[in-house]
Amino acid sequence: MSIAKRRRVVLLAAGVLLPLPWASGCSSGGDDSSPAAARRDVATAARDRVADTGTLRWALDAAPGTFNAFQTNADSGTQRIAGAVLPSLFTLDGQGRPQRNPDYLQAADVVDREPKQVVRYKLNPKAVWTDGRPLGAEDFTAQWKALRGADGAYWTARNAGYDRIAKVEPGDGEHEVEVTFAKPYADWRSLFTPLYPKSVMSGPTAFNDGRRRGLAVSAGPFMMRSITGGTKSVTLVRNPRWWGDRARLDKLVFKAVPVKDRPAALLAGKLDLAEVDRAMAERIQDAAEVPKKKGKAEGKAQKAENGKRGTDEQAAAEPSAQHGAEAGTDLAAGGRNAADSMRAWAEENSSKEARAEKAALRRLVVRKALEPAYTQLALNGTKGPLADERVRRAVARAIDRKDLAKLVLGPLGLPAKPLGNHLLMAGQQGYKDHSGALGGKDTHAAQALLADAGWRAAPASARQKALGAKTDDQGRDSGRDGGKRDGGRGAGPDAGDAGRSGRAPAAVVRKHGQPLELRFVVPTGAGTAPLGKVSARIARMLEAIGVRTKITKVSGSGYFKDHIASGNYDLALYSWPASAYPATDARPIYAKPQPAADGSLVVEQNYTRVGTDQIDQLFDEAVAELDSGSSRTLVSRADARIWAAAGSIPLYQRPQLVAARKTVVNAGAFGFATPRYQDIGFRK
Repeated sequence: MSIAKRRRVVLLAAGVLLPLPWASGCSSGGDDSSPAAARRDVATAARDRVADTGTLRWALDAAPGTFNAFQTNADSGTQRIAGAVLPSLFTLDGQGRPQRNPDYLQAADVVDREPKQVVRYKLNPKAVWTDGRPLGAEDFTAQWKALRGADGAYWTARNAGYDRIAKVEPGDGEHEVEVTFAKPYADWRSLFTPLYPKSVMSGPTAFNDGRRRGLAVSAGPFMMRSITGGTKSVTLVRNPRWWGDRARLDKLVFKAVPVKDRPAALLAGKLDLAEVDRAMAERIQDAAEVPKKKGKAEGKAQKAENGKRGTDEQAAAEPSAQHGAEAGTDLAAGGRNAADSMRAWAEENSSKEARAEKAALRRLVVRKALEPAYTQLALNGTKGPLADERVRRAVARAIDRKDLAKLVLGPLGLPAKPLGNHLLMAGQQGYKDHSGALGGKDTHAAQALLADAGWRAAPASARQKALGAKTDDQGRDSGRDGGKRDGGRGAGPDAGDAGRSGRAPAAVVRKHGQPLELRFVVPTGAGTAPLGKVSARIARMLEAIGVRTKITKVSGSGYFKDHIASGNYDLALYSWPASAYPATDARPIYAKPQPAADGSLVVEQNYTRVGTDQIDQLFDEAVAELDSGSSRTLVSRADARIWAAAGSIPLYQRPQLVAARKTVVNAGAFGFATPRYQDIGFRK
């Protein structure tokens, strides 16, 4: 965590997303040249079409270590539960834009800019905590004092924004709160969400330890009823003091279920909603395929069920839907008639257990969207060849990002386009592709950059001579078994890569006699299979410019601590969640590392160690600029400079795959949108 304790953004090394629903939501104007985005996939239903009863079981990645979302050990479970039981003053729409939440706010505006920025909140007079006390200035004051960073006794994960506040006080009107800033803050809408009661924030002991076993006081459509198994199962029930739309569910149960155990839990009817990996998504979709001999009527019914999607984001998702219709629902595609016949035969001749499993799978549906997170290729710029910007740029110019996006997203029927921005995702208003600041795939340009940096292939005569020596003309040890390199030097192609280019790898480049070899660290474990394929494909691309890779596979538990955070890598694949407030949230990720008094390097969350003073300045100006258009322009300029520095190469937005019982409505692959928990339930 950064010394400055800026707003926490969580590293995604494996296949698990840790969304920050209240640390996101940027309103960006201007030209929206984003790729066609599947922003969300939710089966929407009007409240009168949702049963006024039921229990929904929702999988979490792990048991929450705390219910205080501002502590360092808060996780996705903490955030998901807080969203259902605590005030969110601003929620996010499908484009990641903050929207005033009328359940808590009648108004929230900047009422003064000079001499100080003043924000006035007019609270909903009906909003009360479960102990009957109205939400008020004392809750805002307690949260500000706990999170501003002035008292190290509070174990806070972040203080961004709160450290810019000068004072919090009651407004002139009833139910009004006024916040005066010492320094202008463009992202003021990110503050006080979630809002905790003053009892949680009143002192270090209450803040640090008091919320590890539950929340006695809350103010959402749900409230905590019970916690079992050491927080492995958290049961929420309707809040009897809730003043808004009544929750449709009787109970909302969050259960900690590892990804690998979710297929069995879903098939056994023990879960109703869970993010799943690609393998499980394919099983569900394969089971949904209806063989032709079962008749057109059943096929149409199945297609209609699979086609039910949220209407509020339908326009944004239409390009993806069209792509899916053209490609068909069979992820493998091709040979449709033969496949239909084979499935019909298999069903008629399958065992009782297989038929039961097929029936269970058909009770589920896959909701899929582009997640508000992206996978990047990180280039460690602190040492070795990649300390030279020309080498980093050469590596970037060798990468075919379109090919990698197609590899991961294409089989899922999602828009297979590379991401062109570090700070805004496809679908966010204001998204612009700034990858031109670095340049696209160009093998000759990459080789020219390497040559300029002193890395050149040996002359043909020297390469011929090498054939009889210890290394071949690609710089590999001739004693190795046929070039098998899985986990060793270089990387063999993944399935389907063989013969892709039809050309042999380029001769390895050298400088002062040493080959250019990069250590490529890749995580293993649940959810990382796509990264294995991507790393193999990247290694093959780098071979084309004479760069050798040594792939090192690391278990997920030690991947971040022992390699990414410590800088023990040259190349790495990991993901960052997107933010709706990039001027605040993204700065520590791209801040220029600074030397510490002990000689070490303070990198904050910039694990590539690549940054510039200009990038820092643009972020600082953007976060202090109250004119939204000017602030967006500064953020856009920062992204172009991040591309030019070539420390982080965005590859693609991650796919979000959610398995849901077919009767579940108003929940699924939410994308950027904040769930409206009181509307979630089962179709009547």
